[in-house]
Amino acid sequence: MASGSTIVQNSLCFAFLSYGSPSRSNATKCNGNRADQFPPGNLFVAVSEGLWDNGAACGRRYRLRCLSGYNKPCKDGTVDVRVVDFCPRRPCPATIVMSNDAFGAISHSPDAKINVEFIQYKTHLFLPPSFIFFLTCFYFF
Repeated sequence: MASGSTIVQNSLCFAFLSYGSPSRSNATKCNGNRADQFPPGNLFVAVSEGLWDNGAACGRRYRLRCLSGYNKPCKDGTVDVRVVDFCPRRPCPATIVMSNDAFGAISHSPDAKINVEFIQYKTHLFLPPSFIFFLTCFYFF
């Protein structure tokens, strides 16, 4: 892969998601109350112990796609999210807990429990965002 291109890690996993917080009103484990940690569109998540990696998960980006759930809750397409917190509940009800906006991007039903496919991806900061998005989509599709 050429220098400057999007790098997508090869791991592809399945997770059980639950609708719920993290919330902008609470301090996060990653950056406390800093407003700039939240990506545009409030597309953020909290992760459980399995993905937390002693805090190294902060800022990681994942592409999520709804696979299945009761009563066909899945929308077509994917959503790109950023990790901003460690799951606030013990035990965590899911591998990834999505913000309401992120969940709404891939599910028709706000109270559904869904199965998702997710992949972590990285981008180089010196590429224009539209170029990064195009390369990322091109790599997957």
